[in-house]
Amino acid sequence: MTDSPEQQRRLVTQRLRTAFARLPQWWPLPVSVLIGAASGLSYGLLASPQYEATSYAMAVAEGETDPSAALGYAQSYGRLTTSDATLSYARGAAGEPVRELRSHVRSETSPDSPMIAVTGTSEDRHRAADIANAVIEAVVVSSGHVSKDTGVKLIAFTHAMTPDEPVSPSVPLGTAVGAAAGGLLGGLVLLVRPRGAGWSVSAQVPAPATGDAVAQDDREPVR
Repeated sequence: MTDSPEQQRRLVTQRLRTAFARLPQWWPLPVSVLIGAASGLSYGLLASPQYEATSYAMAVAEGETDPSAALGYAQSYGRLTTSDATLSYARGAAGEPVRELRSHVRSETSPDSPMIAVTGTSEDRHRAADIANAVIEAVVVSSGHVSKDTGVKLIAFTHAMTPDEPVSPSVPLGTAVGAAAGGLLGGLVLLVRPRGAGWSVSAQVPAPATGDAVAQDDREPVR
């Protein structure tokens, strides 16, 4: 006589519970490390390499303008690098439409130096340099239109060079990072998982006092 489907499901569930019960308490840790390493390896093999190139511009005070004003204008021009006006001017030299170009450009400024850094990213190392140079040139040209009014001129300091190596993690590095992340998650699972009977901690109850000890405690000191 064959078992009903409900009985078969219960039997399979019972066997799975028995199998998991026989595993050591620390089994999530090596499993998490293996999963993390496999994920990092897959990312390193399948993800396209990304290249970065950076160009620089500097704000310079002209005439009788206070030199400290150059620092403030550098901060302002740094925010304009990803504006529609700047990217529209740069899209021809960069070879990308404005929407895609915005996701491939970032700018950085320093609170202590009137310097602007524009970084271009792309899967093509030559395109990364072209993007950075096109955007920094667009900012320089835009600043030149109002330099007579502001008293600050933006000049190109260095042009971006074609990068030789990608900035995306290599296969060994991605595998190591994935394994480390998996180990961290596995450790967290061990900390928060419900503890079984083998993890119970019994309180230490002091043994009952012996008769001699009770007798000594009941004695009153002689005055």
